[in-house]
Amino acid sequence: MAELRYQIRRFLRFSETAARQAGLEPQQHQLLLAVKGLPEGIGPTISALAERLQLQHHSVVGLIDRLVDRGLLVRLRAADDRRKVLVKLSQDGENCLRHVAFDHLHELQLTGPRFIHVLQGLLDNAYISTKSPNRGRHSTASKNQTRRDKKHG
Repeated sequence: MAELRYQIRRFLRFSETAARQAGLEPQQHQLLLAVKGLPEGIGPTISALAERLQLQHHSVVGLIDRLVDRGLLVRLRAADDRRKVLVKLSQDGENCLRHVAFDHLHELQLTGPRFIHVLQGLLDNAYISTKSPNRGRHSTASKNQTRRDKKHG
C-alpha cells in the first residue's frame, strides 16, 4: 500500500509541476480537466464540478472566476433553467489542456508500467487475503509466515 501511495504521489507531483509550467495552478488544471472529462449526461454545473474535484462550491466558483478572466473557460446559462450556471472550455482552454495532457501522457508511458505492477501486486494479495478462512484475523507477521510456509511447502 505504501508503494502505491508513493507512485500516486509521484504522479501528482509531476502533474502539479506540469500545470505550473503551463502557467496554471494545479487546481486550475484539475478544473479544466474535470470540465473536459465529465461523464456523459452530467452537465458542467458548479455543483457537479465541486463534486468531481471534492471541493466546496465557493472554492470552485473562485477557480472558475480566475479561469474565465484568463479566457480559458466561458460561463453559460442553462437553456432549461436560466438560474443554472454552466461552464465550458474556450478554445484557449482546450489548447492549454491539450498541451498539459501531452506531457501527462508522456509521463504515464514512463511510469505507468511500474504503477500497474504495484497495483496488480496489491490486487493479487487482496485476492489471496479474501480466500483465507481466517481473513482479517492474522497480523502482518503471521500472514508473512503463512506465505513462507506455503512457499516452502
